[in-house]
Amino acid sequence: MHPAPPGSKLWTMGIDDYGGGQTPQADVLVVTTNEVPGHRVQQVIGEVFGLTVRSRHVGSQIGAGLKSLVGGELRGLTKTLVETRNQAMERLVEQARARGANAVLAFRFDVTEAADVGTEVCAYGTAVVVARE
Repeated sequence: MHPAPPGSKLWTMGIDDYGGGQTPQADVLVVTTNEVPGHRVQQVIGEVFGLTVRSRHVGSQIGAGLKSLVGGELRGLTKTLVETRNQAMERLVEQARARGANAVLAFRFDVTEAADVGTEVCAYGTAVVVARE
């Protein structure tokens, strides 16, 4: 989180605090589509996934509970979920790379509660080898 101008009690979130995704230089392309325009799938390797489970922090849960009474974004939880999703995606890319893929098609996230102790985030998709047409 980045502080607001001096004298202000408000905090603002930077772009890395509420978003994620790949850089243009990524060696494994990850897309939500079933194909990549201008590319041909040469080989389907199969499903890959990256999984992480984050436990709940009691302090953040109390803060979130209080914030929910007055409304507004739960910024601490937003930042934690972004970090969690990014970690799951990094693990998915590692799996795809290790299996020889240079792309992942039909990329998705699945988020579930894990036995009331935390949140499970799974990034998944189909690892493939693509080539420019």
